[in-house]
Amino acid sequence: MTISFRIDRILGDRPFAEVGDPVLAVNDEDRGLLAVAGTHVAVAGMHEFGSTAPVGVYGIDDLTCRALLRARYPVHAMAFHPRLPLLVVGTGDYDGGYFFEGELLLLDLETGSATSLIEHELGRQVLDLEWLNEQELRVLVAPPDDWQDTDAWSEGHVAVVHRPDWKVVPPRSITGYDLAGPRGAAPRTDRREDARQTVSGLSTNWDPRRNVRAVEELSDGRIVATLDGVQLETWLPVGRRQWAVRDDDGGGRDIVIAADERSAWVGLVRPPWEERAQAVVRLALQDGAQLDHNAPGGPVSLVRCADGLPALAPAGRNGERSRLRIRRGSRVYFRETVSTQDGQQPGSGEAWLAAADLGAIPVAERPREPRRAEVDHLCPYSWKPGETHFAGPGVETADGDLIYAGTVYHSHGLQPGGSFVVRRMVASEEPTWVFRTDRKATDLDHDMETVYVTYDDGEIVGLDLRDGDVRRRRHLAVAGVPVVATALTVAGPGRLLIGTTDGRILDCSAVQGLSRKRSPSQGRRG
Repeated sequence: MTISFRIDRILGDRPFAEVGDPVLAVNDEDRGLLAVAGTHVAVAGMHEFGSTAPVGVYGIDDLTCRALLRARYPVHAMAFHPRLPLLVVGTGDYDGGYFFEGELLLLDLETGSATSLIEHELGRQVLDLEWLNEQELRVLVAPPDDWQDTDAWSEGHVAVVHRPDWKVVPPRSITGYDLAGPRGAAPRTDRREDARQTVSGLSTNWDPRRNVRAVEELSDGRIVATLDGVQLETWLPVGRRQWAVRDDDGGGRDIVIAADERSAWVGLVRPPWEERAQAVVRLALQDGAQLDHNAPGGPVSLVRCADGLPALAPAGRNGERSRLRIRRGSRVYFRETVSTQDGQQPGSGEAWLAAADLGAIPVAERPREPRRAEVDHLCPYSWKPGETHFAGPGVETADGDLIYAGTVYHSHGLQPGGSFVVRRMVASEEPTWVFRTDRKATDLDHDMETVYVTYDDGEIVGLDLRDGDVRRRRHLAVAGVPVVATALTVAGPGRLLIGTTDGRILDCSAVQGLSRKRSPSQGRRG
């Protein structure tokens, strides 16, 4: 059997959904187009899934998204080509210690493909763009670095780049020589208010929603979700938002619904520079009123256990890489680094799969973190000697196995085949099956037959629960425009709730079809 996916309903849809909070808007009156760049944000908070700055191109008449790109750096400039269906986008940022990095991107409005044009691997921070004619592009770039150069923050170099046909410019073909030019004043202008006024003039319904981190459904048909800047929100079955609890800090992350469905525990996000403890709050599902508050001793994952009650799983101090989040566990599972020698630095040593029995944590004290005496170290976290495995989302199956996602550490970042989903018995070091791919998983859940996994490039994969074979994979899209999923919950047989980076909630059906022969390119095993 194979699985196909169908979007039946969209919550949180609105004009300019793809870009969130606009920072720059440029129009092309002749073609009736508007390019809007959104704020550069960490996807799903604290860099769990990287960071991006979206750029959407919209039809002014109907506000439909015609093309979309996601830039690695903040966007500073955009310009439509005077004749060709092209948009140039200038991005860049300071690397925090020396260089002004960035890209000059060329977006083809017909194909939707984007090309990075600057040859140097670090690129240059692009501050302004202007087409002088069909072949010449005026480019204002920051100096390459600020070494002994305080004026580098307020000045730039002006160059005119000539190409006979911009439609066929090869990637990374603009050299440092092309970008050489006289230096002068280059004020960094904030155009965010102008951009907001532009989009508000076209629609008052835009809303800078970003990064749905968790989504659940109540028995009365309401849907609850956490996202950037919102601790928790509820949606009525008719598709209208009932209420939302705003949060000026990070917003909400994990959700555990109480058995009586009168309240929900929510784990909140704290930026990594915050000294305050991560908070866990209990909110009334009638109106969002706060009923309780918990301040754990360190980073935690809030999980719903197999008994339906909440628990706090230690998340380690190594950021998202240590955050193992197992839903519906018969124990509280987490990844823990255990020192193997005297005198080692805290946090160094070997990573283990650790667990605490639920019976050792009194119900009256839930949710709380397990105490040291309650923790057992079950087996090494990595099943391959010499590999360091980082944590991710997961779930316990009905027969007590764990299925979870993670990545393999490499000094140069995630490598091909370095992302995995594994099924393993907790009493055995050897996995039952392993599915490998090249992108980081954002969430996963399963039903009686299929494990559904979402990835940070917008792909969703359905794996056979028994053997890990690929049953279906596709990239998610709304109205033909790619979206990236950051939250996934199986809400019932053949029904998925998916939260996205652009703040939308997709109510989807997973439809079974005839089996197909598995292609070797569909994933790597082992």
